[in-house]
Amino acid sequence: MRVGTATTDPGETATGWLDVTTLPTGGRERLPVLLAEGTGDGPTLWVTAGVHGDELTGVAAAQDLLDDRLPDRLAGDLVVVPTVNPAGLRRTSRESYYHGDDPNRYFPDPDADQYRPPRVQQRIDEALFDAVTGDEDAPVTDAAADALLDLHTAHVGSLPFVIRDRTLYGDRRDEAAAEALRDDLAALADALGLPVVTEYTDPEYTGEGLHRSLTGAVTNEAGVPALTVELGTHSVVDETERARGVAAVYRALVNLGALDTLPGWVPDTEPITSGVDYRLRRAVHPHTDTAGLVRHRVAVGDVLTEGDPVADVVSPHGEVRATVATDHDGVVLGRGEGMAVYENDPLASLAVRDEAPLVVPREES
Repeated sequence: MRVGTATTDPGETATGWLDVTTLPTGGRERLPVLLAEGTGDGPTLWVTAGVHGDELTGVAAAQDLLDDRLPDRLAGDLVVVPTVNPAGLRRTSRESYYHGDDPNRYFPDPDADQYRPPRVQQRIDEALFDAVTGDEDAPVTDAAADALLDLHTAHVGSLPFVIRDRTLYGDRRDEAAAEALRDDLAALADALGLPVVTEYTDPEYTGEGLHRSLTGAVTNEAGVPALTVELGTHSVVDETERARGVAAVYRALVNLGALDTLPGWVPDTEPITSGVDYRLRRAVHPHTDTAGLVRHRVAVGDVLTEGDPVADVVSPHGEVRATVATDHDGVVLGRGEGMAVYENDPLASLAVRDEAPLVVPREES
């Protein structure tokens, strides 16, 4: 197996680099690569992290995935890229410093209109996508992904959870193939031991460019099951969630048939659930109509019913100006950061009851 400068034979681990662009001051921007090649045939799982440079727990979890004992237990391959956005990591910033916009919105979408040549962040994203999918022009041989997990973090103090994309059909696949892809996503997501939350419904999903995120593009452009794993707090490594992330990846290897059981060196973490028996989707909700200072009335993980109060908005003197309630049944994933809010600012991130279809015609997206 070869990914960039990293090469392995069966039963080996290796590290190396994947060059992605040239720097104006000389040298190359490159992504670190870790490989484990099993002694038997099986699937290839890719794990990426750090596409947002301040989401550090995912980086640490990805770094900790390889163990010298793994290849002898493995049927298949594990490819890890623990830092997808080194320019953001250098500054502990969500964005790269190339253009100041979200690096997780430039993965390929052939249907997107583009009037100017791709700039550096898009070129980096496309190089990584080609490597993941085994494009013939990519610096990869025999390592195309059969599944991908992209490790992130969410809000300060947030609940860890898994995000799955809705599957699209049209020019790239028919409805039956999209349904099979949906089922593969569901099985992989359920195996990770974390609450499963489906991405936003349209038009928010495409309006926010999430079909051009790494997992959105790998799922809906390449047709490979890909999930986003949110591991709690950003800007610092949370050791509890780091261990949970390592365990989630190993559970994925078991689900894919690359491992028979969890090895003894995997962190002992208990699976967590959402606490509800209905399907969930992401929602930035609720918003406030009133400016002021927020005093939350909920905690992360709380189960809400439509009409339950989420927060009070108070004056600088502490007098209640408004009480903001939820319009949905759901679960609190995270609370908004800071205290001061303006009109129409969001107060929380919820996972709410999802009744929208998981398989969607491409023309509707």
